[in-house]
Amino acid sequence: MSDIAAIKEKYSGEIAAADNLAGLDEIRVAALGKKGEVSMMMRGLGQMSPEEKKVMGPALNGLKNEIAALVESRKSALELDAMNAALASETMDMSLPVDTSMGTLHPVQQVMEEMAVIFSDMGFSVAEGPDIEDDFHNFTALNFPPGHPARDMHDTFFMTPDAEGEQKVLRTHTSPVQIRTMINQKPPIRIIAPGRTYRCDSDQTHTPMFHQVEGLVIEEGTHMGHLKGVLMDFVSAFFETDVDVQFRPHHFPFTEPSAEMDVRYERDGAAIKIGQGDKWMEILGCGMVHPNVLRACGIDPEVYQGFAFGMGVDRLAMLKYGMPDLRDMFAADTRWLGHYGFSPLLQASLATGLS
Repeated sequence: MSDIAAIKEKYSGEIAAADNLAGLDEIRVAALGKKGEVSMMMRGLGQMSPEEKKVMGPALNGLKNEIAALVESRKSALELDAMNAALASETMDMSLPVDTSMGTLHPVQQVMEEMAVIFSDMGFSVAEGPDIEDDFHNFTALNFPPGHPARDMHDTFFMTPDAEGEQKVLRTHTSPVQIRTMINQKPPIRIIAPGRTYRCDSDQTHTPMFHQVEGLVIEEGTHMGHLKGVLMDFVSAFFETDVDVQFRPHHFPFTEPSAEMDVRYERDGAAIKIGQGDKWMEILGCGMVHPNVLRACGIDPEVYQGFAFGMGVDRLAMLKYGMPDLRDMFAADTRWLGHYGFSPLLQASLATGLS
């Protein structure tokens, strides 16, 4: 028993003197590790007589628990000291003025925030998904069966097949987010899906990586009139003026009927003015969700209907803020960002103005 008292006194002093977590852990291992002093003593219980075990067993267990408790207490104290030291060295004077002269919000991010504000006011929530998709979510569930010629509409980045022969793709649209939402969430559904998309294309108005926002509504009794109303309200709010629109029949595999929406515009020199003039410009595609898409997601098309729409964020930014070349958005030119960027302190708001 005298040995137990001596060991307890020894490790109590060492634990109290430990000034860092690494040193404390070394003490713990020396006492309670597999080959630690207390652990080796407990192994010796098997060679003792029953009478000795009755005395030494509880004593050694008590010693083990006391040392473990001292280690844990000292560990908490050291962690608290470390956190207080970090807080003391990383303080910031919040009363100092913020210098935003060296950084601006990218127009694409600004437009995404503006769109989120508009659609959230209509009851939409934001949903996201992975940039790398499988064939089912990117094509098959969207009514693109294998070998379907509509797959040629997308210049797709295909990845090397994996060990099981599955060939992933960089998503060609954010529609897979709609599929994942419909599979994992029961109607009613009202979401927008902003994010990066990828296609093999590059010129003044196309880039291999670009941004889209797609929307989806799945409810009972939804019809084309609801779709038109949502989009008409959106473009007027986004361009912050009354905008005339027209819908033209189109074809998308995942919607039926499908349409493209045009806005009225005119050119004034190099500037494009939305909402006036006698010309029409297509800005988005839309339609009623195809029954095959609903079935692929486990939704009964006899009960629920829905509509979907999609638009290019980069193109909308160009139209609203007068940027002539899409490729400049990805050039990382600080002069361009300084000219077209937005203050990060100005939050988009329908009450005070989006931009």
